[in-house]
Amino acid sequence: MNNTTKHQRKVLKRYPNAKPVHSMNGVQIHSGDIFIAKEFYMPATICEETAWEYAAIACRTAQNFNRTHPMKMDLGDIESKLNRINNRKRRGKRYAKKN
Repeated sequence: MNNTTKHQRKVLKRYPNAKPVHSMNGVQIHSGDIFIAKEFYMPATICEETAWEYAAIACRTAQNFNRTHPMKMDLGDIESKLNRINNRKRRGKRYAKKN
């Protein structure tokens, strides 16, 4: 039986070599030398399970940010997105009931 929690599985999927590191500040989840939740200012905690939860939140937030950040989208993506929106608008006008 596997002893990992859902938070550990989420973090380990993105960072396969992530491990808890115990220090004077508390427990932090590191991948190599990188503290995973550092850029989101997640604090160190005394509970290892909470540290895994903070790392999972950091992974999810980074993924959502990268998905929606405007600098990540190139011109082709923006153009296709606008075309889809305009097609929906036209389709709505075409099927609108006239009074």
